[in-house]
Amino acid sequence: MSQAVKEIKPVVEITPQAAEELKIYLQKQGKSEGGLRVFVSAGGCSGLSYGMVPEDKSTDDDYVITQHGAKLIVDKSSMPFIAGSMIDFQSDKLMGGGFVVKNPNAVSTCGCGESFKTA
Repeated sequence: MSQAVKEIKPVVEITPQAAEELKIYLQKQGKSEGGLRVFVSAGGCSGLSYGMVPEDKSTDDDYVITQHGAKLIVDKSSMPFIAGSMIDFQSDKLMGGGFVVKNPNAVSTCGCGESFKTA
C-alpha cells in the first residue's frame, strides 16, 4: 500500500516570471549560484520596509527556498512578517520595474509599496 506524498508549500514563494528575472539578474551580478535575500527592517512611511539584495551565502539562521530554479534567502527575524508572501516581478516602462512582495500579512501599505504595516 503506497502513501500519498503531501507537497509542502514554501513559506515564501516566487512566481515563474520573477524566478527567470532573478536568474538573469544574478548572472549579471556575477552571482549565478547565489540567491535573493529578502528581508524586513524597521522604517518606511508604514513602519516596516522590504529589502532585497543579491546574496552568495546563507547562514544557519536563514530559510532557503528554491523554486523554479531560483533561490530566495530569508532570515528568521524577517520570516514572521513575510511568511505566505509571493515574490513577483512587475515590468513598468516608466519606473523600470522590479521585484515586488505580495504580502498577505500587510494590513496597510504606502503608496510606493515598499513599506507596510502588520496587524
